[in-house]
Amino acid sequence: MTKPIFIAGPCVIESAELLDAVATELVRLNALFGIDIIFKASFDKANRTSLASFRGPGLERGLQMLADVKAKHGLRLLTDIHEAHQAAPAAQVVDVLQIPAFLCRQTDLLVAAARTGRAVNIKKAQFLSGQDMRYPVEKARQSGATDVWLTERGNSFGYNNLVVDFRNLPDMLQFTPTVIMDCTHSVQRPGGAGGTTGGDRRFVPAMALAAKAFGATGYFFEVHPDPDRALSDGPNMLALPDLEPLIRQLL
Repeated sequence: MTKPIFIAGPCVIESAELLDAVATELVRLNALFGIDIIFKASFDKANRTSLASFRGPGLERGLQMLADVKAKHGLRLLTDIHEAHQAAPAAQVVDVLQIPAFLCRQTDLLVAAARTGRAVNIKKAQFLSGQDMRYPVEKARQSGATDVWLTERGNSFGYNNLVVDFRNLPDMLQFTPTVIMDCTHSVQRPGGAGGTTGGDRRFVPAMALAAKAFGATGYFFEVHPDPDRALSDGPNMLALPDLEPLIRQLL
């Protein structure tokens, strides 16, 4: 049986020390389980709730820091892009370009990502159904992408909450063989913590196991050695030591 895809890493690049700590653990888990976890971190969080929120080191410095992770640890890399001009430089460093959920209908962004030849992971918008994701996939494939993934991360109905309809997973498997469950963003409470996004990480394992039952072929976890002190998405991030037992369950 093919092993699932695992994507893990901090929400945003906070420091070289954080990247190294997380990457070191992912290398250990890869060896322990015989898997190939893709390292995820964002060089810029362009959709923070508040203008005062930490965004990251930016494109040039952030990509250099990710390149350092790859050179030292040999991990495959994934990062978000928010604008079309970021696709080409990011593709020189990372293996997977991720399209943020709010931007999954942005044609120019999808086309730019597809033209790089890298795998493209499109996160399902909080306002779309799984069936609606046929069209972002078509845009990417018609623009040259051969490896297109979809990621479920819940739906928003307002009131600072998300709801996951797990039927979206088999629906999206009709369009691509790679459908990933974002187990940490799905437990967010967007904008629900007084100008920042809240969340409830205790539900992360259940999200993953439910997604497995619905046929998910991969799992996305934002992880941090000390989530309560993280600079972005702390309330919904998984504590790094909790990643090993969860991967063991999923395998």
